[in-house]
Amino acid sequence: MLWTLLAAGTALAQEPPRSSPPPEGGPERPAFNLEVRAPDNVRELLERHLELQRYRWVPDLDEAELARLLRLAERDARELIGTLGYFAPRLDIRREPGAAGGVPVVVVEVEAGEPTTISEVDIRFEGDIAGSEAPDAILQRDRIREQWRLPAGRRFTQEAWDDAKSQALRELVARRYPAGKVGFSLADVDAATQRASLGLRLDSGPLFKLGEMQVGGMERYDPVLVPRLARLPPGTIYDQDRIQRAQLRLVGSGYFDSAFIYVDPSSDPNAAPVQVSVRESPLHKVVLGVGLSTDAGPRVSAEYTHNRLPGLGWRAVTKMQLDRKAPFISSELSAVPGADGWRWGVAGRIERVDDDELVTHSQMLRVGRSRSEERIDRNVYVQFDRSNVRADVGAPPPADTGDGTALSANYVWSGRYFDRTPYPSRGFAVGAEVGAGITLVGSRSPFQRTVLRGLQIQPLARGRLQWRAEGGAVLASRAARVPSTQLFRTGGDTTVRGYGYRDIGVLQPSGVVGPGRYLAVGSIEWQQPIRRDGVETDFEGVVFLDAGAVADRVRDLEPSVGIGTGVRLRSPLGPVQVDLAYGVEPKRLRLHVNLGTTF
Repeated sequence: MLWTLLAAGTALAQEPPRSSPPPEGGPERPAFNLEVRAPDNVRELLERHLELQRYRWVPDLDEAELARLLRLAERDARELIGTLGYFAPRLDIRREPGAAGGVPVVVVEVEAGEPTTISEVDIRFEGDIAGSEAPDAILQRDRIREQWRLPAGRRFTQEAWDDAKSQALRELVARRYPAGKVGFSLADVDAATQRASLGLRLDSGPLFKLGEMQVGGMERYDPVLVPRLARLPPGTIYDQDRIQRAQLRLVGSGYFDSAFIYVDPSSDPNAAPVQVSVRESPLHKVVLGVGLSTDAGPRVSAEYTHNRLPGLGWRAVTKMQLDRKAPFISSELSAVPGADGWRWGVAGRIERVDDDELVTHSQMLRVGRSRSEERIDRNVYVQFDRSNVRADVGAPPPADTGDGTALSANYVWSGRYFDRTPYPSRGFAVGAEVGAGITLVGSRSPFQRTVLRGLQIQPLARGRLQWRAEGGAVLASRAARVPSTQLFRTGGDTTVRGYGYRDIGVLQPSGVVGPGRYLAVGSIEWQQPIRRDGVETDFEGVVFLDAGAVADRVRDLEPSVGIGTGVRLRSPLGPVQVDLAYGVEPKRLRLHVNLGTTF
């Protein structure tokens, strides 16, 4: 017997209850009871969807009518069982007398037989994607075939067949072809051999390019904000992921509480209008936060935002954070991005850092321009730094502790290439900071500062392997009093676990640990999502190895190593990090806890 299932598949009736109650005002007892004897998955399907269920409470159901229903039930049952991939079941549907004085019982007995498996899959394309030699189109065709969810050798079911077609269509319309559709689909099933041949034809329609942006909901802020933040210029090829990232940028900018971007698949594919609907944020906003970490203990923060300063039109964000180790107050003013994406900004920060040996009071003032793109951020600025360092007893010479003042010009570049955010499963990020300046205290000495960072995440077994590395160098004469904010120390919750906050530095003659001019930090972490019944939960287990070193000369860099294990939780209050690490140098265990949330 050959079964042919076209695109729509078999439609199941609305689910009745397994044992339907008598209808209101109907007979007191059913015309018959229904008993299904079959494997669990088949039994549950038949009990829910078999048409016989609808006639159990029909009054005055005579023997002839019941016999007719039993004949029809076999065809109905075979169609239902076929949706599970059983196309040659053995069926026995019969009427049995009930107990004395009871209602008769209709028995549906099923031997399902062997399930049907896929023998071959033929996926073809129509429309622009079929003949396009563009690299993205070729990649899209290959990806649809590679990610097909019902390959040869897999068991056939109607649900899996529908799901596979839906996934292929989603992959088609996600980029370049929002008007794509399933042109034709066919499942040929040979019941005698329990084999199914699948055919799918996807019609991409025309290639879509974005046209002019149509913005609604703007009243309070400059209308140029939306196109400059969204970065979807006319002529851009349609990409659903890019549009979603544009929505996130609009909401993340602080100017909008919500943003929705829509491209009508029925519009002109050569210049499809980009319809943007936004809801503006209020001019003033206050954000409060609480947190806890083993580095700094409990912390509270308050952030005030004014989205359009009178007379200037810039955005101002002022934040104050209080904790045991590094309380600070900062303020940043930023202009509306220009047509080229660059924006002017001014930032200032006052901070007090206590690492249990040295107390550093620092001030920073920065003026420059920044630009954020799809994956790349750039920042060019001039910065003034001043650090005043004191120790409780036996204060070392200022040149050894970062007590100084400097003026520098800096360029910062960072790139992010992950498969998704905020919890990527693969990809990498790189960053670089390059600066040059002059010290303003003592001898006026030039200095140069470079920092390189890298992060890579790659799949491993059913988890991920994360590599992290950072290196920094400050080149200056020995007598130069470079402020501590330009120098390096490390150790703590987010750097080298197993050590306290800023424990790793340069040991001074006085016995205290100060900042150094060279930094090297590396970490490898295996992350394993914790699953329950095969489904990922919000918990994740990790095992890690951290190492870091700070010195005033490259040859003096000696790594301090920490090893340990931990747990991550994506909680409603924000990410929770709990790590237990062993510091090889201090020979002790240290618990690292980091929790933060805003409201």
